[in-house]
Parts: sequence; structure tokens; C-alpha cells
Amino acid sequence: MLRRFAIFHSSDFRSRSVLASIIVSSLFLAACGKAPESGHGGMFGGPVPVAAVTVQEETLPISFEYAAQTLGSREVEVRARVTGILQKRNFVEGSKVKAGQSLFTIDPAPFEAAVARSEADVAAAEARYEQAEREAARLVPLVQSKAISQKEYDDALSSRSITRADVLAARARLREAKLNLEWTRVESPLTGISSRSLKSEGSLVSGPDVLLTTVTQIDPIQVIFGIPDNERLRLRQDADAKRLQWPKDGKFKVTVKLSDGSEYARPGFTDFSDVHVSRDTGTSEARAELPNPDGLLQPGQFVRVALSGASRVGVFRVPQRAVLEGPQGKFVFVVGKESKAEIRPVEAGEWSGGDVVISKGLRSGDQVIVDGVIKLGPGAPVQVGTPAKQATSGKQGG
Repeated sequence: MLRRFAIFHSSDFRSRSVLASIIVSSLFLAACGKAPESGHGGMFGGPVPVAAVTVQEETLPISFEYAAQTLGSREVEVRARVTGILQKRNFVEGSKVKAGQSLFTIDPAPFEAAVARSEADVAAAEARYEQAEREAARLVPLVQSKAISQKEYDDALSSRSITRADVLAARARLREAKLNLEWTRVESPLTGISSRSLKSEGSLVSGPDVLLTTVTQIDPIQVIFGIPDNERLRLRQDADAKRLQWPKDGKFKVTVKLSDGSEYARPGFTDFSDVHVSRDTGTSEARAELPNPDGLLQPGQFVRVALSGASRVGVFRVPQRAVLEGPQGKFVFVVGKESKAEIRPVEAGEWSGGDVVISKGLRSGDQVIVDGVIKLGPGAPVQVGTPAKQATSGKQGG
């Protein structure tokens, strides 16, 4: 399943957590129940030497990472609009084609004959109309002098109108015949990369029912990914509680990681998020669009996308080695009253460099014990020093 851009556990952090869990599990349970009256001390009962950092509330940028697949920003099926014999293929399969470029030619001979026949029909209809118009004009003085009846004159006017309608119908058939002739040139509707030809020369093409090829626009290119519904709900709750800030315009910046681990050089932005949740995967679909002028990204590739632009509000950063895990979840030791160690259950979120982001359980000014936690128990007196700098073995990931 798709996962949030979350935590990579270093081997150092994992071994510390396991060892600490074994040592402090009973102490943690006691601390969650009734605290002991006196804690463990150092050698000869003295305070335990520890190192601590003072934490302050921060607003930190966060990222999310998902598995994704690329697809063309537009993909069209090329079909003929008329029925006929495929006379010629006019493109190289798999090559770039331009909008309006001829891809196939349907034998135009039958359609040229239809145009000629329609042109003759138009000429005949126009001649009949002109004759009817002259007849009606000759009858005007006769009906005025009552040399003919009104009915004879009305019949002449009706004949003129009918022949006028015949002219319009013949012209419409001529336009249709010319359209059919134009459609013997099967053109690409957009600029993109052509697929292979599905019909060869000499094949009978029965109009739009037959797929000839496809053309895919790959610049820009799109990536589709799914957001797990439980994560979407959690993020929505955090945003409603003002613990999470979305990008100002609502669009996340998107970078793509290729299958070889390299990062695609041109970032893009999200442009669509579906309201439907798939019953099969439990995810809602989202989409981003990226420039792809050199065609490095091809439709159908499996990639990973990293979304940035959101921020966590009111969180704390603590070194990874300070966060331990007990039977009831993650916790840290803080320096409490009278310089004694206290267990503080916390809720850990994303990573920020080599630090763990703590969203719940700490307050500004808390002194979180970083070094010496293995020797501690709840209520143990401590002697606070400055933590030593350690190389970061973890990194951001998803």
C-alpha cells in the first residue's frame, strides 16, 4: 500500500529502542500507575549524569511520499470518419507527430465521384429554381389584369419555393460529400507521440468502429498516485485543528523519483484530487502535472512522488536517540522538578533531518534527556550536561 512520507529507522535508533524497552518497561508501567517515592541514582547513590536539550515550539515544513505512475496529459484514439480502403500510412510508428498531420489516407476515388455527383445535383436544382422564379415573375402582370386566376399564381409561387428548398438540400449534400472527401485524410488531433499502426494498407476500414492508432501527449506529463483514506482523514483533522497548514494556493510542489533512485530535474504541482475513495485500494486518487520537454518520462512508468508545501504547527524537534518505545507507545525522559527524571508519553510524527518531530506530549521549555537514558528510571535524580554531537544515520524518506 501507499505510505506517507514518514520515518526511516536507523539501526542505532532501533537497537537503542529495543534495549531501552526491555530496561524501562516495568519502570514505565510503574510511572503510568503510582510513581515510586525515590528513583534510581547513579553510582554510590549520586545523580545520573545525562545530557539534555531544551525544546521550543516550532512550525516545520513536512513532506509526503507516495508510489505513482506516469501517464500522458492527453491520449487520443485515431479513427477514420468514413468507410473505405486504407490506401497509405503517412507516419513513422512511434515518432512524434504534429496536430493536423496526415496519419492515414483512405482511398478518395469513391468520395471524389460523390462530390462530382453532388455538384451536378446542385447545378440542376439551381436551374429548376431559376426557371420557377422566371415563371412566377411572368405571371405577376397577368394576375394583376385578372388574365389568370389567383390559384395559378399561387401555384407558381409554391413551385418557386419548392425548387429553392431543393437547391438548399442539394448544396447540403454537396457539403457532406466534400466533408467525406476531406475525412479520407485521417489527421492527428494533437501533437504527441504516435503508437504503432493497428491496420495495414489495403485493409477495409469501417469508419469510427476501427481503431487505427493512438497519439499521446507527453509534454506536459501527468503522474497519478493514491492517498490512503486513513491518512487523508488524519491530515484533514490536523488541518481543522490548526495543527497543519496547507500550501497557500492548495497546490503541493511535486518532485519525482525515478526507478533508479535519481530525482527528475523538473518539479510540478498537483492539479486534481478525487473525492471518491476506491473500494479496492482504500485510496483516493490525486494527480500532478510536470513539464517533460525532453521526453525522459514515458507513460506507464512506476515512480515515487514527494509532495512538499505543507507545514506542521506547534511541534517540537528532538534527536532520534531521545525517543524510546515502551509497552504503551513512544516516550521521552524530561528533567522534572528537583532535577529528577520524568517519563513523558509523546506522539511522534515525521522526520526533520536527523530529528524526530513530536506533535503531542511536550511543552516549550521542556528539557528532553538525550544521552544517558539507559541508566534512568522514573524519579531518578539527574545531573544535566550538554549533549554530544552525533552523526545522523537516518534520513528523510517514505
